[in-house]
Amino acid sequence: MKLNSKGQITIPAELRRRYGFHEGDEVDIVEDGNTLRIRHLTPGQSAGERVVSRMRGRSTTTQTTDELMKLLRGE
Repeated sequence: MKLNSKGQITIPAELRRRYGFHEGDEVDIVEDGNTLRIRHLTPGQSAGERVVSRMRGRSTTTQTTDELMKLLRGE
């Protein structure tokens, strides 16, 4: 693939079909380390909701919610 002068690329038809991308779909480009990921943008989601959606399931803590709240509140 080659980036054009406007910074655009064409996603090959087979990949668009496989991942369910259609003309007019809204997409989000997410930086993931040294990689860019293209994902469907859920209509109506705010920027904050998109961030939460990307972060969901990435926590590695073994602390409970109550333990984390105590830590954050300084109790």
